[in-house]
Amino acid sequence: MQVVQDEDLLLALLNSAPIVDGKKVDNLPGSAGRELTQQFGGTGSQTEIAHLQRMRNALHDVIRDQADAHAALDSLLRDAVLTPEVGPTGIKWELQTSPDERLAVRAAMAWSEVTERMPGRLRPCANAECNLFLIDHSRPGSAKWCSMSTCGNRMKVRTHAHRRREA
Repeated sequence: MQVVQDEDLLLALLNSAPIVDGKKVDNLPGSAGRELTQQFGGTGSQTEIAHLQRMRNALHDVIRDQADAHAALDSLLRDAVLTPEVGPTGIKWELQTSPDERLAVRAAMAWSEVTERMPGRLRPCANAECNLFLIDHSRPGSAKWCSMSTCGNRMKVRTHAHRRREA
């Protein structure tokens, strides 16, 4: 299965708002957000973090097929431009946007490429109590959980306990 450019950035951004003790936690503000941005070439400025938060929320809504989600994403991408640079090996597309918006736009571009190249493979974790996402690289495309060791085992234990109670 192919890997898309900035796929790691996309998943890191999407999964930066996990559910902890039953409540959604935003990991972008503070040191965790600065580390995430710097890992992917950003500055960690408050403006950059704010753009990433808005992009994350818009992508969450688009992936979960919420009403008006595409309009919100469109407005966040309106000023981004790809400019061609022709060289001896072909065309290279250069992203033109403000430095504070660059990571957010790159994440949106990765989302677009994943949904185009691997339809249905980017999805929310099947655990209703989880707010994380996964990109399914399995051959059959049947992965359900963000992590087999956490959500997968948890859900299997619940299913097993439910069956035992019914028996």
